[in-house]
Amino acid sequence: MILSCSHIRKAFLTQEVLKDCTFHIEAHEKVAMVGVNGAGKTTLLRILTGDLEPDEGQIYRQRDLKVGYLPQSSDYTSTKRIEEVLLSVFDDLIRMEDDMRRLEHEISRASTPQLLEEYDRLQQAFTQRDGYQYRSRVRGVLKGLGFQEAEYALPISQLSGGQRSRVALARLLLEQPDLLLLDEPTNHLDIAAIQWLEGFLGSFPGACILISHDRYFLDKLCTRTIELERGVSSEYHGNYTWYAHEKELRAKQALKEYNLQQAEIKRQQGIIADLRSRGMEKFIRRAQSREKILDKMEVLDRPSELNANMKLKLVPSTLSGEDVLSAEELSKQFDGNLLFEHVNFQIRRGEKIALLGSNGTGKTTLFKMIMGLVPPTSGYLHTGVKVYPGYYDQQQENLSPGNTVLEEIYDSFPQMTLGQVRNVLGAFLFRGDDVFKPIEALSGGEKARVSLCKIMLADNNFLLLDEPTNHLDIPSREVLEDNLIGYQGTILFISHDRYFINRVADKIFELTQDGVRIYPGGYDYYLEHAASNDPETQARTSSTSAELDFYQQKKLQRERTRRKTRFNRVEKEIEEIEWKLHDIEEKMLDPEFYNSASEFARLEQNKETLDGQLEALMEEWAELSDALDEE
Repeated sequence: MILSCSHIRKAFLTQEVLKDCTFHIEAHEKVAMVGVNGAGKTTLLRILTGDLEPDEGQIYRQRDLKVGYLPQSSDYTSTKRIEEVLLSVFDDLIRMEDDMRRLEHEISRASTPQLLEEYDRLQQAFTQRDGYQYRSRVRGVLKGLGFQEAEYALPISQLSGGQRSRVALARLLLEQPDLLLLDEPTNHLDIAAIQWLEGFLGSFPGACILISHDRYFLDKLCTRTIELERGVSSEYHGNYTWYAHEKELRAKQALKEYNLQQAEIKRQQGIIADLRSRGMEKFIRRAQSREKILDKMEVLDRPSELNANMKLKLVPSTLSGEDVLSAEELSKQFDGNLLFEHVNFQIRRGEKIALLGSNGTGKTTLFKMIMGLVPPTSGYLHTGVKVYPGYYDQQQENLSPGNTVLEEIYDSFPQMTLGQVRNVLGAFLFRGDDVFKPIEALSGGEKARVSLCKIMLADNNFLLLDEPTNHLDIPSREVLEDNLIGYQGTILFISHDRYFINRVADKIFELTQDGVRIYPGGYDYYLEHAASNDPETQARTSSTSAELDFYQQKKLQRERTRRKTRFNRVEKEIEEIEWKLHDIEEKMLDPEFYNSASEFARLEQNKETLDGQLEALMEEWAELSDALDEE
């Protein structure tokens, strides 16, 4: 154990951010820290670094523990250039190197035993500290995080905020502290850079606490998950996918226990009222005794409701033709610089397609071409019959700052009732008084949810979504995924969120300078097959194996077990329903059955319900049977 926290509490003025956080970190392990925006994750990291002091609680740090912290947004400043900043991590090696050069010069002029001994000692120390590799390490980290060689000499003062964050991350990785605290390290990285970072952290010898909205990233690296909810920490011994599954089970169990306790409280209150109503002293004493037991009972808080009832089934008002969009020999140049050429593809109704490609390949430009905002240099785009595209471009320019959330939706869709509007907003996590917040007071993630809600309610049947998960926390991303999966129109989207791509996409378009490569599957399918198609892609993903890692293997095993368990359960349910139908049919053969109209109607209704359930179960049985046969 290198660090532990016990009952950490922290408040700012009257707002209690952390109430009771208890956990520990062991050497070498990678831990995910999750929770909704505002749960206190960043506050807790700052307490671990020593930047903030807790109001209560104890923190133990291993002696001489070296901690490195990457904040979510970096204000890193320097007058130096990028490569100089990173080389400064190795100042002591550079001084040793200079001393070696000096000694080499002196030895060439007059070789003495003392000089040779000093040089040999220095060279051994330099070699032991991997001194001959530090420059290549610097360039390897720069390249891995997406910097081009021409950018190495850029002054820090000329960099964007995202570039400065990448420099701060690069410096931290080269320093190799005992414990890395990384707050959204994948921000500002494209997929290739995220894959490189996964490989680097996977082999990093120290421990790491990761805050990230990138669930795929957390799944690949983390073996334990710490959740912050309502200021209290909870531990889950698994990666993000395991945590999400286990949290759902715990929530259901907590709700069950709460309901049982409430039922017992109500029962006891009924008994007490009955005893008191009898008026006799012995009954009153028994009532008082039961009241004392109730007073001492530790009443459970009502658990947060699960979001299962918040999913929508959004159906476009107009059904498009079967052929939604096709491209023929499309190309685009800007000022003589070629973005892409020979782009050919077809999109059919109902498809959900992820558009991938390195930064700068022209993905957003292609979207603007489809919307008619940018003309192609050559080639053609053909839009199908009754295709109405809607474009989400992250800017939220379609929102009115003076409106409340409720007014923004109701003004745009006056045909909806207030009840319908509130139900839709609930599905996008605007509940209770949240609907009365003014647009101008919303966070970036909240504005994104309002914009996404509007575009999905509009008379569009072909959605073009450019990075729809940016600014969204994990619960918001999951709600968006559920709604997009149930959306009955056509979707083309750009995203760096591989977990999101895996859940939503049924096809991948990879845009390159030479055209589009098409993969009939989600991100894992793309990752498995992309390397065999293109040497460049193979090099870009070399740090990420195409084979499933240990945790993904465990995930597949759990899925197979779940399918087998469900298959057996479905068979049992089918048998039970068939017996119930048999009983109903036996009763229907009895002539006396027809003497009671109400009994006839009741059994007819039961039979119709059971027939429907049996049909659904038979379909599920067939699907599970096919899946198990394929395995």
